[in-house]
Amino acid sequence: MAKSLFQVKFLESIVAVAREIREAIFSTVPRDTEITKVDFEGPKVAIYTRRPQVFLENDGELVKKIAKTIKKRVIIRGDPEKRKSEKETEEVIEKLIPAEAGLKNVYFNDITGEVEIEVLFPEKVTQDALNAIFFETLWTPRVLRRPPVHSRTVKEIRDLYRASKQERIDFLKKLGYKVYRKPIFPTQMVRIVSLGAAREVGRSAILVQTPEANILMDAGLKPTGNGDELPLFDLPEFDVDDLDAVVITHAHLDHIGALPVLFKHGYKGPVYMTEPTLHLAKLLLEDYVKVSEREGKDPLYSMRDVNSFILNTYTMTYGEVTDIAPEIRLTFYRAGHILGSAMIHLHIGDGLINIVYTGDVKYARTMLLDPAYNKFPRAEVLIIESTYGSKTDVLPSEDDAKLELGKIVLETAQRNGIVLIPVLAVGRAQEVLLALLDLMKKQAIPQLPIFIEGMIDEVSAVHMTFPEYLSATIRGMIYNDENPFTSENIHVIRGEAREDVIEKRPAIILATSGMLTGGPVLDYLRMLADDENSSLVFVSYQVEGTLGRKILGGLRKITFSDPSGKAITKDLKMQVYRVEGFSGHSDRRQLEAFIRRMEPTPKTVILNHGETSKIDEFMRYLGSEWFKKKSGLSFEVRAPQNAESIRLV
Repeated sequence: MAKSLFQVKFLESIVAVAREIREAIFSTVPRDTEITKVDFEGPKVAIYTRRPQVFLENDGELVKKIAKTIKKRVIIRGDPEKRKSEKETEEVIEKLIPAEAGLKNVYFNDITGEVEIEVLFPEKVTQDALNAIFFETLWTPRVLRRPPVHSRTVKEIRDLYRASKQERIDFLKKLGYKVYRKPIFPTQMVRIVSLGAAREVGRSAILVQTPEANILMDAGLKPTGNGDELPLFDLPEFDVDDLDAVVITHAHLDHIGALPVLFKHGYKGPVYMTEPTLHLAKLLLEDYVKVSEREGKDPLYSMRDVNSFILNTYTMTYGEVTDIAPEIRLTFYRAGHILGSAMIHLHIGDGLINIVYTGDVKYARTMLLDPAYNKFPRAEVLIIESTYGSKTDVLPSEDDAKLELGKIVLETAQRNGIVLIPVLAVGRAQEVLLALLDLMKKQAIPQLPIFIEGMIDEVSAVHMTFPEYLSATIRGMIYNDENPFTSENIHVIRGEAREDVIEKRPAIILATSGMLTGGPVLDYLRMLADDENSSLVFVSYQVEGTLGRKILGGLRKITFSDPSGKAITKDLKMQVYRVEGFSGHSDRRQLEAFIRRMEPTPKTVILNHGETSKIDEFMRYLGSEWFKKKSGLSFEVRAPQNAESIRLV
């Protein structure tokens, strides 16, 4: 009975808000705007008109006025009855897009009225040119970057959206009505529930609950394979049917690996992330399914579940504010961890409370990325990772790490050996590639072939598709057609026998996985294990329980499966190194600096994503009188266990 009453109120609130929005728009605009329809496209209100120039003249003053009146984001669409034909529109586009932009393809979406324009250099297309296309054709132009090298991932996502345009718009309309409905209950209580990554590294998942909504921040897997891979989705607080939104910080499996599991079990709601994260997530999740099947394991989800998540994803840029539930607004801020990584800012209620969740954060500039952002409009609660939370977790600078790597490469090359670097395909591979190329450019190491295998080339292609998310230096190089990821020293392994690759000495091999939990790197390690002239170099964090962590702990007898599937044990005679400084995580000093410089200062700091010993040590430090005196800051510090809830209001 209560459920039925809630559903009635739910529908009534949807009808009421839709009517109010339409009435507010028509009372705000002049009579000559010729509006033909008002509809929702996700969290945006779409206004269809025969005269879009009226809305966009004077720097879009009328659009700003409408948005301020209805307190919603507004987009202007051309009336479908007045649009030019596709052939006529293509002619206009070819006339107005400058030749230096490198026009490649044009795709029409007759349902939304968008025309996608693929070019090599979007930055060379002016807003004036786009406005002229819109005014002349009434098709809304959307410029997309065509990757300088082929990217299967980019093509497949764009093709999926184009093939599913009706399904996609139906989802967006439903989402819009759900997001903008009037609240049924007063938002006076907010709590979080740790479903994963509390006092551990892996399976990040935090549930944010209000009387109106359930928001899940991240949905990761634990990489150890010990039976505790999934977040605690079986807790009584969590019900996939009551979930209103999933918000993802970045595309590493310990933050997205369980996302398709939600769709497998019936979730049909939205997933919010940045556009690079969407592409990287597709790549990693599909690879997880393929690797599981190849190894004879039963994957946790299917490719159909991966496609379901893609069609239900709503991408956002940094700084963009979006309603995701009644009285909850989401903003993404740069996290500095990997391409497209974002910190989540949730504004809940009418100024009731603001939560910042860092996900994985790097508060330092790297060759690949600019540092994490640290200024927010409001922030009473900070949930921050603590991977390197111990006082001994002081990492060298990237420059020092680069010099150390160069020394290892030089000495290995002089022995005519192979430098084998296990890497995470996303982030660390690109950082290390840039470091190696820079060392060669400065003649600190000889010009060596760099062989890459295991998604690294496809991930690099995604980086080239979204240079606006990269550091100013790398972004400028790509804009000027000086792409470091297409260097002649880089050789992508496609079909070559790995036995032949290790004969091309001296050389460098970058292969996945970064923690030796699977992937082609294990084949190379098997073949090179007893080669005293070669080197095994770890450049990323090794989670407790992984083979990489065991080797760093002293393990030197390793069991492999040979090509026939037979188990063989080898003594590891390679030189083993750990080069820190390329990590996408903040070390202890950077974590402290982020907290001290964060504006505004939070009232509560919650530590997660770290081993228990590191979290305990960091918590004691932040709560100590010494820290309070040194920093001038004072806040409550919490470090919950998995399954523990914290009431914030």
